[in-house]
Amino acid sequence: MRVVHIITRLIVGGAQENTIATVLALRNRVGVEVALFAGPTTGPEGSLESTVRDVPGLFTLIPSLVRPLNPWKDLLTLVVLSRKLKSIRPDLVHTHSGKAGFVGRLAARLARVPVVIHTIHGPSFGPFQGALPNAVYVTAERMAGRVTDHFVVVADAMKRLYLAAGIGRPDQYTRIFSGFDLGPFLAARNDIAVRKQLGLSADDFVVGKIARLFKLKGHHDLLAIGPHIVKEYPKLKFLFVGDGAWRGRLEREFAEAGIAQHVRFAGLVPPEEVPRYLGVMDVVVHLSRREGLPRALPQALAAGKPVLAYDSDGAGEICIDGQTGFLVRAGDLDCLKSRLLELARNRDLRERFAQNGREMVRRCFGIDRMIDELHQLYLRLLGEKLSGPKPLDR
Repeated sequence: MRVVHIITRLIVGGAQENTIATVLALRNRVGVEVALFAGPTTGPEGSLESTVRDVPGLFTLIPSLVRPLNPWKDLLTLVVLSRKLKSIRPDLVHTHSGKAGFVGRLAARLARVPVVIHTIHGPSFGPFQGALPNAVYVTAERMAGRVTDHFVVVADAMKRLYLAAGIGRPDQYTRIFSGFDLGPFLAARNDIAVRKQLGLSADDFVVGKIARLFKLKGHHDLLAIGPHIVKEYPKLKFLFVGDGAWRGRLEREFAEAGIAQHVRFAGLVPPEEVPRYLGVMDVVVHLSRREGLPRALPQALAAGKPVLAYDSDGAGEICIDGQTGFLVRAGDLDCLKSRLLELARNRDLRERFAQNGREMVRRCFGIDRMIDELHQLYLRLLGEKLSGPKPLDR
């Protein structure tokens, strides 16, 4: 089986980590050949290219594959991808992310690839943006959907959203949780040396957030409640792991709010270092308004940390309200504040949530399980394609 994965760029992010883990693991399956195409990795989010660049025969850079809309480069990418796919002649193309998902699926059909799959890691349309962008993205997804044999979703919420928009049929969707190597997260510990390095004391209550410093990620909601919550709980500290275009802005605004001493910016952290930072957190919050199934949530639970998340997209499929954490209506700052204080003041509750979460993550988020499910899906879809349509009953 010859498989090609296509993604727009390899920044530090959940979709990219998922894709890289998938292609590296599939290479170890008997009878599977894998290639990965991606555009240039730019921006302050960091790059994961080094993890695949030196693997023989795996990675191909497509210079014209860029994230912003660019008709000339997009057309060039379509031509380049279709030519490469015709040359490689894969049995299956698996695309990821918006731009690569659109252009890559069209190129695969032009190259007459037997099976075309697209993973929906997060929504490209929804209430987080205006009517015109939504109309454009829905139209594009419907066009690409017509040449897609199957969709993989990281959360059932994505399936419901896309079906409601008229994209695909229910039987074309399969949910496969985004797995990861559980070992380092299960071994995470509260390292006092790491706390000291970050300027945190042993008795600080650390509220962690792992996300790009950018819009729709919810940092400003913590800014809004910050002055009130630290007044009620002075030992509370916020630890932000990640970088992005809004870092300078957020640093300035937290300082203007008078709570800069309660905030730590860890900056960009390589994925393999995330467990060390999770270890010193007491609770992990995820307040994004747009995300398929936030990778930070199962990682936090694997590390034994309770979670608090906005009820957005697939968050509720891992942050089970009252079992693994608290689920809050997006933008409900009063509830966010009260739930955060409740967790800070109740160690038994935190430990119960963390234990429940660890058990769920062990069952559902191991990388071997993800690869097994994906490999079986590939085999099934290729088998169905080779067998052709079933004759009609007479």
